[in-house]
Amino acid sequence: MTDTAHGLGAGGPAAGSPGAGAEDEAVQARGKLKLAFFWAAACGGCDVAVLDIHEKILDVAALADIYLWPVAMDFKYKDVEALPDRFLDVAFYNGAVRNSEQEHMAHLLRRKAKTLVAFGSCACFGGIPSLANLFDREEILDWVYGGTFSTENPAGVRPQPRFTAPEGELTLPEFYAGAYRLQDFVPVDYFLPGCPPTPEWILKAVEAIASGNLPPRGAVLALDKTVCDTCPREKTDKKVKEFHRHYEIIPDPERCLLEQGLICMGPATRGGCGALCPSANMPCRGCYGPTREVVDQGAKMLSAVASILDSDDEEEIRLALARIEDPAGTFWRFGMAASLLGGRAFDAGSAPPDRAASATPPAGAGATPPTRAGADVAARGGKK
Repeated sequence: MTDTAHGLGAGGPAAGSPGAGAEDEAVQARGKLKLAFFWAAACGGCDVAVLDIHEKILDVAALADIYLWPVAMDFKYKDVEALPDRFLDVAFYNGAVRNSEQEHMAHLLRRKAKTLVAFGSCACFGGIPSLANLFDREEILDWVYGGTFSTENPAGVRPQPRFTAPEGELTLPEFYAGAYRLQDFVPVDYFLPGCPPTPEWILKAVEAIASGNLPPRGAVLALDKTVCDTCPREKTDKKVKEFHRHYEIIPDPERCLLEQGLICMGPATRGGCGALCPSANMPCRGCYGPTREVVDQGAKMLSAVASILDSDDEEEIRLALARIEDPAGTFWRFGMAASLLGGRAFDAGSAPPDRAASATPPAGAGATPPTRAGADVAARGGKK
């Protein structure tokens, strides 16, 4: 959606404001909205972001009843399973899908909700959890249960998905080969990116849902231009001789950070955050994902870096690029699961899911790269 073309981007009237009459009338006509929030493979920041709307949470409470929010209330999954299909108006799913429990909840909420929103960068693009896709599942388990400095596990105990005890069979969620986007499992109606989404866009989404003034399904609830386009810093001629880490220099607060040799993801990142990080003298990290024209955000940023490097000397270029710390974690920090790279996890062949075929592509989010889950299955002849 973005953008202003579909109404939500233009900013609907704030709930509780003089212009909130449309929402109030809509709610009175059909009763309070029924919402659900679920937290999958994520840090919890998206749930905190819901609270960051501050006193507006009271307006949300007036518009909606919440039927699932594990981080705040003690609802059980069986309570959701007992609801009629399509009972919920909207389910907000944050976090990547990393295990079988999270996949179960993705399918359950898809069935119970009329509208499913991928909430935050992890649900939209895999997010930071999908950087683990650079390692296969066994490498991750080896490190966590034996490799870290704080691990004491002389017997080499590993979690088992199933265990038979005298009281019966106990189960744990199955740890998948990689971290996946929500759309790799179920059709998604709207994408609300950000790490976390800003309170402004959360409120716009709730208000649009309450009033029925929704953009076309598949829309991305953010701007359709880059962070660079919305950044107030002065831009001149992007030519740099070397790159720096942020702690190595004191950047000029008025000039483009990229022109000062700081890797700022603004040229490759969708706007909508208000250029929050550059405004605080920090480079954009890329959490809003790519614009609709971009297939791979990291590749787009690599292209931008190549275009501004002011040298024809091969050795000088090599040295300049060598100063970029952790290129994969810098350029694909939030989008490894959506990238063309994929990652080693998807070569491991260890019990990936195979539900990608029915996923709705994020129209308005740019071309959709092949889903990793689908690619895995295809590589093994469609077998799990």
